[in-house]
Amino acid sequence: MTDITIREERPGDEAAIHDMVRRAFIGHAYSDGDEQDVIDRLRDDGDLLLSLVAEADGAIIGQITYSPALLENGEEGWVVLGPVAVDPAHQGKGLGRKLIEAGEAVMRTRGVKGITVLGDPELYAHFGFAQNTPMWLAGELGWAFQVKSLGPAIPATEQRYVRAFDPPAS
Repeated sequence: MTDITIREERPGDEAAIHDMVRRAFIGHAYSDGDEQDVIDRLRDDGDLLLSLVAEADGAIIGQITYSPALLENGEEGWVVLGPVAVDPAHQGKGLGRKLIEAGEAVMRTRGVKGITVLGDPELYAHFGFAQNTPMWLAGELGWAFQVKSLGPAIPATEQRYVRAFDPPAS
């Protein structure tokens, strides 16, 4: 297997990330098909806290995004994981796991209190995320909301998302 490097996004990576993320989510059960646009909007709005890419032979083959979690109680220090994407040709080889673990390591060094994710509960349970915590997400997708504390108690509050996650007005 080719050597894979995980590094922070750099200026000039945007188009390659956009294209790879779009391809990664085609036909995915938990996708709205706009994940690449969410990342672009996070970047444009200044809410992209961390974007790590996996690179092999000069090509971006994976990416993970972190943005601020907005808690109704005003508490800061919680972040949202996602989207995380792996190029279709590289899926099923553990690259998503490497990106999630690398991202969590960075978040720990930054003193983040915890991470939330909206996704397949069976998948994210493998990384220590839990459903039915004191933190919740209102609405029809609340069943897929999960939280992982990096030490502090999980606050009893609702989480909202930054503007980039809102579908654009048509």
